[in-house]
Amino acid sequence: MLRRAALLLLALTACRPVAEPAVVSAPDAGPGLDEAAIRAIVEDPARPAAERELDPGRKPEELLRFLALRPGMRLADLGAGRGYTTFLLARAVGADGVVYAQNNKFVTDRFVEPAWTERLKTPELRNVVRVDREFDDPLPPEARDLDGVINVLFYHDTYWMGTDRARMNQAIFAALRPGGFYVIVDHSARAGAGAGEAESLHRVEESTVVEEVLQAGFERAGSAEFLRNPDDPRDWNAAPSAAAAAGKRGTADRFVVRFVKPANL
Repeated sequence: MLRRAALLLLALTACRPVAEPAVVSAPDAGPGLDEAAIRAIVEDPARPAAERELDPGRKPEELLRFLALRPGMRLADLGAGRGYTTFLLARAVGADGVVYAQNNKFVTDRFVEPAWTERLKTPELRNVVRVDREFDDPLPPEARDLDGVINVLFYHDTYWMGTDRARMNQAIFAALRPGGFYVIVDHSARAGAGAGEAESLHRVEESTVVEEVLQAGFERAGSAEFLRNPDDPRDWNAAPSAAAAAGKRGTADRFVVRFVKPANL
């Protein structure tokens, strides 16, 4: 009787859904930066005031905790823009690390110059390598054995830009070391919208992104809720200028998902 009860308990336990991990690190990864180090990066007086104003909606401390970065890491920031995320990454990996900061021609010509060129001259970004390449093949040949690649609020733009995302994700996969991570943060679209509102509302459905990235050989390794907003109807334009004009910048529901390149590859 006791044996049957134990077997029943074991069966019921096996049937319970396993909670998805918030963060899955590579087998050789140690802990990320401690709280004091993260706070020092976010509160660094070298950060422009305009970027600090975005912090309530971007939550940089939570992002750095989720990424679990360490000094000496080799990273890439795709769709770097003028460097909001690039600055955080550069300070986190320190002088022995490197950040490849990529923008394509459309973004560079229309939105970031000449400010981007000037910012890259600052000592805070001396470990940043400028990358001017299209998203289809976003990283230079020397960007290999990377520890991580981050795409913050830009994946949706690859749809209306006509990017070959299969090629892009395969290139990212190839550039990562085994166990390296690929983190995507983006504005959530309504259920069933897929990528249909990527240009009009600057949003994409999480499941659409996940499906595409998994096809490149990645494994899903966790997600985070710190940018979620359940009150967002997801029916308004989340692009920075449009959201700011509507007084809604930083309030869109956003997903944060982490993938890894299998450690045995």
